[in-house]
Amino acid sequence: MSRSLNKVMLIGNVGNDPEVRATPNGARVAQFNLATTRTWNGQGGDKQEKTEWHRCVLWNGRASGGGLADVVERYVRKGDRLYIEGSIEYRQWQDREGQTRYTTEIKVREMIMLGSRGGGAGGDTENGGRSRSAAPERARSSAAAAGADSGGGGDFEDFPGALEDEDDDLPF
Repeated sequence: MSRSLNKVMLIGNVGNDPEVRATPNGARVAQFNLATTRTWNGQGGDKQEKTEWHRCVLWNGRASGGGLADVVERYVRKGDRLYIEGSIEYRQWQDREGQTRYTTEIKVREMIMLGSRGGGAGGDTENGGRSRSAAPERARSSAAAAGADSGGGGDFEDFPGALEDEDDDLPF
């Protein structure tokens, strides 16, 4: 039996505020660009850097609410750091001049918010007056769950009742 795999995993920074729109059949789609950068030392010892841009597409489905496109619309902004998982999809279309155009997209199935580019986990109200206080909290929790928390010991402020709970049912 022949098997194949089309899977992409990326960690990078969002390059533009996401564009979210609704299709005629009621589905919602979000699109943004994600930048991944790799660095290495050249032959002369000088630092080299290359940034790749990935066009990411996330779908909700039929007016269901609560899908990835809704999460992206509410919480993701330019500069935010994301982990995404999905598949590569190639498309072609005809532009207005009749030329055939090609694009490569990442069809996102899973996303974890790792925090903003500036590392700030505090609320942000400068984007059109929208409060983003819930997003950084989820981002910090997701990052810790994924083992991506670089803070070493973590913040106990995130779990204020954790140290006060006494559990006598511990097996040790």
